Amino acid sequence: MPDIQTQNQGHVTERPWLASYPPGMPAEIAPSTNNSIGEIFEQSCAKYAGRPAFTCMGKTLSFTQLEAESRKVAAWLQSTDLEKGDRVAVMMPNVLQNPVITFAILRAGFTVVNVNPLYTPRELEHQLNDAGAKAIFVLENFAHTVEQVAARTPLRHVVVTTMGDLLGLKGVIVNLVVRRIKKLVPAWSLPGHLSFKTVLASGSGKRLRDPGVKQSDVAFLQYTGGTTGVSKGATLTHANLLANMAQMGLWLETAFLRRQRPERLVFLCALPLYHIFALTVNGLMGLSTGGENILIPNPRDIPAFVKEIARYKINIFPGLNTLFNALMNNADFQKLDFSSLALTFGGGMAVQRPVAERWQQMTGCPIAEGYGLSETSPVATANRLDTEAFTGTIGMPLPSTDVEIRDDDGNTLSLGEIGEICIRGPQVMQGYWNRPDETTKAISSDGFFRTGDIGFMSPEGLIKIVDRKKDMILVSGFNVFPNEVEEMAMTMPGILECAAIGVPDSHSGEAVKLFVVRRDPALTEADVKAFCAQLLTNYKRPKFVEFRDELPKSNVGKILRKNLRS
Repeated sequence: MPDIQTQNQGHVTERPWLASYPPGMPAEIAPSTNNSIGEIFEQSCAKYAGRPAFTCMGKTLSFTQLEAESRKVAAWLQSTDLEKGDRVAVMMPNVLQNPVITFAILRAGFTVVNVNPLYTPRELEHQLNDAGAKAIFVLENFAHTVEQVAARTPLRHVVVTTMGDLLGLKGVIVNLVVRRIKKLVPAWSLPGHLSFKTVLASGSGKRLRDPGVKQSDVAFLQYTGGTTGVSKGATLTHANLLANMAQMGLWLETAFLRRQRPERLVFLCALPLYHIFALTVNGLMGLSTGGENILIPNPRDIPAFVKEIARYKINIFPGLNTLFNALMNNADFQKLDFSSLALTFGGGMAVQRPVAERWQQMTGCPIAEGYGLSETSPVATANRLDTEAFTGTIGMPLPSTDVEIRDDDGNTLSLGEIGEICIRGPQVMQGYWNRPDETTKAISSDGFFRTGDIGFMSPEGLIKIVDRKKDMILVSGFNVFPNEVEEMAMTMPGILECAAIGVPDSHSGEAVKLFVVRRDPALTEADVKAFCAQLLTNYKRPKFVEFRDELPKSNVGKILRKNLRS
């Protein structure tokens, strides 16, 4: 049995969870012998050369092909005026180009800035400027958004790709359907941009130099609201991601303690790779295990999604509560063969017990819930993957991870007492990009990240979330901050006052509700929603608008959101 205490930075942490670990699970991960994700990428591509790595819309890239295409893009990047460590943005859904480009940026010695392709121009402009991004790769469907802000950002290089660029002959048809039939590509103009195919052709004649990346170099700026305020970049180094890959690698193998491990794992990648959950659990874990990732560009189209996954024997399914729920309500999904499904991993938002129980009944596979944040690369805790039942908790800390429940003064609470969940480990970010003030608020002097989530730890070391410290709203796994919604809504001339809260929603877990005091008596719910749609990406927009004569306030005039919630 491992020692249930650890000495770290002068602070002694009890580790009751170690007694609940699966057989053979070490308390600590071994230090990585690799300097970078790029090194692991090249090792995996050599080791698993002929195996399928990523499949999308019926087209598969083997590890050999992934390495070759990625090498071309990386060599082209090094031929530009970019310098080591410069930030390069990636703005696209789950298409084959996404992993090719992401690994190319890392191999070339630059930093990846993942961008939600559904961002409004305002949101995109903030992120590109905050990150200081000098280049962007964007799917043509979203190029019109880049066009509106490019001149006000540090961008020097814009590369535009199409849905069909890596699909071979089928790509011609796909592009025709996307552009002409479905009309999913708004008109755009970006003078001086390069096409993705031009970049591949240019890079194929160039040599990729070793950029000398170290573990301490920044791999990703992963933007998040954090626990407060405006979107900030969580600074994730190669060491952070290498640690979480090692932690997840050890934990993943426990899914096969009770069943035979397939020679080759097949992951379903329905969550977007620009989100930290899919980036690590799908992209990086698929890479390191030699697994195949089935990329789903649009998981909202449930009938097409089900038709696609019916073609594969999926072993590992990372997902959100809302996705599990939507799939189970599809008649064709109910008829699928789930015999190959070894692990369903729930994260991003709380998994509801009724959903978990129905999922297990339908698929024969329990949902093992985990927990993490952009700031923790992301996985910090997880249930045992050999579990036979849904626990309703977020599980226990992974190896080399300490979790403490603390009060508002930073004192460690006893088991069973409710307080803020605080995390320390090698996967915890270095801080927020260019925001030392926010970093100091978020990370304590003894290295614990304050998550803003409220919970308690059981005697077995299992952690249960009971509430959130801040007013953050969680919509389908994405953070929405009331301040941002309110600030945008208040720019509407017809609004006198407003307040945003999260309300339960059967589809997305929570949805945004906006309480409004009118300045213009003729203002309607449709007016408010249409205005917000211009300034906020889809998941941040108010789904409900309620008009009030006045809003509840404290004695100093602060609007009391908690009163609106109750």
